[in-house]
Amino acid sequence: MSRSGVRATLALPIVLLLAAGCGATGNGSGDTGSAGGTSSTAVSGPGKNAALAAMVPADVAKDGKLTIGTDTTYAPNEFVDDNNKTVGMDIDLGDAIAQELGLTADFQAASFDGILAGLSAGKFELAMSSFSVNADRLQTVDMVSYFTAGTSMAVLKGNPAGLTLDTLCGHTVAVQKGTTQSDDLATRSATCTQGGKGAITISEFQAQTDVALALTSKRADAMLADSPVVDYAVKQTNGQLAKVGASYANAPYGIGVAKNKGDFAKAVQGAVQALIDDGTYKKILDKWGVGAGAVAKSELNPATSS
Repeated sequence: MSRSGVRATLALPIVLLLAAGCGATGNGSGDTGSAGGTSSTAVSGPGKNAALAAMVPADVAKDGKLTIGTDTTYAPNEFVDDNNKTVGMDIDLGDAIAQELGLTADFQAASFDGILAGLSAGKFELAMSSFSVNADRLQTVDMVSYFTAGTSMAVLKGNPAGLTLDTLCGHTVAVQKGTTQSDDLATRSATCTQGGKGAITISEFQAQTDVALALTSKRADAMLADSPVVDYAVKQTNGQLAKVGASYANAPYGIGVAKNKGDFAKAVQGAVQALIDDGTYKKILDKWGVGAGAVAKSELNPATSS
């Protein structure tokens, strides 16, 4: 979700391409401009599904648009490219879901930790921004699963500090504000201090682009983010970064739908499943190199352990 105004030459590929999204838990608000009308979908779905379109509430369908809140700093899931277009896996999927429902996707850029609050307040009709499904979120919104991702750690090439996930005590780790990774670091830091070791300095940023920049500019020793985002960052920084260890805490991504919206969440789930079944879903994931996170079944409010 690229909202930063960073200008460092070292991080140019990151500033142009990286984005920030994953499982946040915050509920603040904060727009960062509209991304509406800027997305470009290269993979087309089969078009309107009349049965699913009939399940869309009248107040959503009346203007022909499906307003989707997203944080465009989380490449390759959602980000602004160097042509100033909002692109990514979630963008293509959101466009295809809207087509299934007989609507046109209208992506609105917002800070990650404010999207779900905006959804509940009626500002957005869907929230699609690499949100991990967890128990806290399910208390406030309905969620339709569509992908699986975990958390990964990245360091500078060569891992100069020799870090692992278990040796972060006393080090500075960059993370996007409001994400599940931020919560994870807080728990790890408490374990450090309880064991008589130095706390983890958690350096939080509003945009994932700034998280990556903090690492490449050596203001942080490591960063945590969703696994597809870290994998993409490693590729886009031309070897400046390296992934450490395997991803962990794998969980489904969910599309947020406000509660008490009739059959709307079921319609969205049906649209995702239709895209999975007809192969459009796979084409989109393969386009962005994230096929490892594919799911065979979309679920409404899937069970979660957290």
